[in-house]
Amino acid sequence: MPSTPGRSWLLRLVIAFSFAQGAVSMARPAVSYRALSLGADERAIGVIAGVYALLPLFAAVPLGRRTDTGRCAPLLPIGVVLISGGCALSGTAGSLGALAAWSGVMGLGHLCFVIGAQSIVARQSAPDEQDRNFGHFTIGASLGQLIGPIAAGSLIGADMGRTSAFALLVSAGVAAVSFTSLWRIEHVRSVAPGSGAAASKVPVLGILRTRGVPAGIFISLAVLSATDILTAYLPVVGEHRGIAPATVGVLLSLRAAATIACRLVMTPLINLLGRTVLIVVTCLLAALLCAGVALPVPVWGLGVMLVLLGFCLGVGQPLSMTTVVQAAPDGARSTALALRLTGNRLGQVAAPAGAGLIAGVAGVAAPFVMLGGLLLVAAGLGLRRSPARPSPGSPLPEAGEPAPGPPLLKRRKG
Repeated sequence: MPSTPGRSWLLRLVIAFSFAQGAVSMARPAVSYRALSLGADERAIGVIAGVYALLPLFAAVPLGRRTDTGRCAPLLPIGVVLISGGCALSGTAGSLGALAAWSGVMGLGHLCFVIGAQSIVARQSAPDEQDRNFGHFTIGASLGQLIGPIAAGSLIGADMGRTSAFALLVSAGVAAVSFTSLWRIEHVRSVAPGSGAAASKVPVLGILRTRGVPAGIFISLAVLSATDILTAYLPVVGEHRGIAPATVGVLLSLRAAATIACRLVMTPLINLLGRTVLIVVTCLLAALLCAGVALPVPVWGLGVMLVLLGFCLGVGQPLSMTTVVQAAPDGARSTALALRLTGNRLGQVAAPAGAGLIAGVAGVAAPFVMLGGLLLVAAGLGLRRSPARPSPGSPLPEAGEPAPGPPLLKRRKG
C-alpha cells in the first residue's frame, strides 16, 4: 500500500492522542484517590480499575469489524466525548458503584479513540513505515502518561475527596482539547474491492490462529497490564509507605518519560539487537523490575526502577501493533487490532481484579510480583516464530499462509 503523502496527519493524531491519553492518565489515579476517600479498600480499587476495561471488552471486535469496512475517523470524536463525560461524571460520583460505572464509560471512550487512531495509522502507512509510525503514534500515549499523573498529583491534596473530584473535572477539559487536532486526519479513499467481504468472511478464530497474532496479543496484554496496575496501584503503595500524591505523580511520569525515550530510539535498537532479542530482553528486565517494586526501597530507588521499567515497557506496544497488522488477513486488519485491544482490555479486567485479591491477602506490593510472572510468559512467547516482514509493496500474507523469509521477530516485535 502506498504511503499517504505528507505526515501532518500523523503529527495531529499524536497531538490529539496526547490530550486524550493525558486526560485518562490524569483521571485513573484521581479515580483511585476518590475511591479511597469514599472508603474503598484494595479489593474495591481493583474492581473499579477492572470496570474501566469491562465495556471495551465487549465492544472492541464489533467496532473493529465496522472500521474494516468503513471510515476510521468518526470513532475519534465519539471517543473524546465519552472520555470527557466519563471523567466529569466520575468527579461528581458519590458512591463506589457510580464511580465504577463512569470509569467504564471513560474506558469505552478510550477504546473508541484507540481503535480509530490505530486503524488510521495502519491504513495510511506503507509496510516499511509501520514500525516508525506506530512508534511515533504511541509517543502520544506516553506524553499523556507523562503529564497526566503529574497534573493529578499537583491537584490532589489533603482533602482527598474534594481535590480528586476537581482533578477529574480538569481531566474532562483536557480530553476536550483533542477536538482541536481532529480535522482532516483521515485521507478518505474508497474501500478496496472485496475488503468488506474479506472482513466478513474471516472469522475471529481464523484471525486468532494466524501465526504471530496470539503472541502479539499476549505481549501487548502483559505490557499494558503492567502499565495499568502501576498507574492504579502505585497511589495505594504510596499511601501505605507515606509517599505524597505529588511524589507518586512524579514517579509515574518518570516511567512515561523513559517510555518516550525508548520509542524515539526504537528503530536503532531493532537494527542493533534484532526483534527477538529486543522483545525478550526487555520483557525479562521488566519482569524483574516489576517484582522489585514490591521491595521496601527508598523513593529514589523506586524512581530508578520505574525509569528502567518505563524504558523496557516502551517496546511491547508499538511492535505488537506492527506484528498484528502485518500478520492479519487483508480486509481484517482493524478487526485484528481490535482483537489485540480486546486482549488488552481482558488483561485490564483480570489483572486488576487479581491484583485486588492478591493485595487483600498478601499486601499492596504483591500485585507487582504477579506482573513479573506475566512478563516472564511474554518473554517466552517472544522467542516463538512469527511471520516474516514483507518488503515494501509486497502483499501481506493471508491467514494461515506461511510467509517467506526469516522470522519477523528476528528482523524487526512480537
